[in-house]
Amino acid sequence: MTQDDHRDEGTARLTPDDLAIEIVGRCLLPSPVAGHLGERNMHFVGAADKVLLDDALSNSGAVAANPGAQPAFELAGPRDKIFFDPRTLRCGIVTCGGLAPGLNNVVRGIVLELWAGYGVRQIFGFRFGYEGLIARYGHLPMMLTPESVAHIHHEGGTVLGSSRGSQEPSELVDNLEVNGIGILFVIGGDGSMNGAMRVCQEVRRRGLRIGVVGVPKTIDNDVPFIDRSFGFVSAYSAAVDVIRSARFEAMSARNGIGLVKLMGRHSGFLACQAALASTEADLVLIPEVPVTLEGDTGVFAYVEQVLERKGHAVIVVAEGAAQEQIVDPVLGEERDKSGNARLKDVGIFLRDRIIARFRERGREATVKYIDPSYAIRSVPACPSDSVYCWNMARNAVHAAMAGNTAMLIGRWHSRFVHVPMALAIRRSRRVDVDGDLWMSVIEATGQPRELS
Repeated sequence: MTQDDHRDEGTARLTPDDLAIEIVGRCLLPSPVAGHLGERNMHFVGAADKVLLDDALSNSGAVAANPGAQPAFELAGPRDKIFFDPRTLRCGIVTCGGLAPGLNNVVRGIVLELWAGYGVRQIFGFRFGYEGLIARYGHLPMMLTPESVAHIHHEGGTVLGSSRGSQEPSELVDNLEVNGIGILFVIGGDGSMNGAMRVCQEVRRRGLRIGVVGVPKTIDNDVPFIDRSFGFVSAYSAAVDVIRSARFEAMSARNGIGLVKLMGRHSGFLACQAALASTEADLVLIPEVPVTLEGDTGVFAYVEQVLERKGHAVIVVAEGAAQEQIVDPVLGEERDKSGNARLKDVGIFLRDRIIARFRERGREATVKYIDPSYAIRSVPACPSDSVYCWNMARNAVHAAMAGNTAMLIGRWHSRFVHVPMALAIRRSRRVDVDGDLWMSVIEATGQPRELS
């Protein structure tokens, strides 16, 4: 990730209070984490250990003059004192929303750190998202142990199951109380974190001491103040193979066009990174850039130029691109169970429009359309993501055991930090169209500025 990827986050408007982390209560118990390492080998994170929101050299004067006034994230890691007593603590884990590579890795990491690091022996996996926390659905929780999660990281998907849709916070908290859950780990995207925030509000209203800690999951990589979402590298690595196949299909036909639709409702990070990694794309379309189809500087004219030059073309499009171009009176403003507006299918739209365009001009074109979304998001985590998931999980446990709540684990300036949930769900991160990432895509594809 480059510095340009952090632009337009609204950092200049944030204060230290915006980055403050809520706690369940004072930490009075000595941490057992040092027991298996030895006190001399253990480094605990202190209250003064922080990561500056803005680490630019131009900000160094202000930091030196008044360091306490500079917004900074709490550094993640084990504390020397904890809030929850591991001997009596019950923890719950829930996975929500769509699949992403690494879900099982995170579940496994949380279980192993709770068990081996802190000695927690009562860990429950709630089935099928927030539904598992509602008794009337009848989903019995799973007892999780090191043995039961030993090999789950080799598989895609989630052993806990998942679902979309919000549930009544009062019912969720009722079940947490009945089951004696002290910490709930939520692994999910923005909709899941919105749900977790509502749980925190209900917990606060009842005066309960229940911690809620999130591990953010999004294939789109669009959570702000997080360098990278887990599973993102695995997803765009899998997409590279799809783009390569699209090129082979295109090369094997006269005027062949390979069209690949990738995930990205509002942010084009996956399409950009997959295109750069594959080196095969001639055109990348993302939600952040309006799409022009007709005219001398539109998509159709450019694709024709590429075909004249190479004999084939490869287009990579994010699912949220060109929505303003698509008329679908049947779809209307329908929303999914997570409350998101249902996107119109840009892949089918472009496929049909390109074919019609060539037909109108009396030319033959073969469009091979590939939508690998479900195949990509269900693959096991690659080695890089596997390590990343482990560190996200263990730091989530450290934070939760120290009584932190209404927060999620992020990585900012290459350090793991605590990010308030309220801050993380304010907005989605977008590709900066004036930044280095998008500029590198333009240079790699050769697409004209008018399409950029």
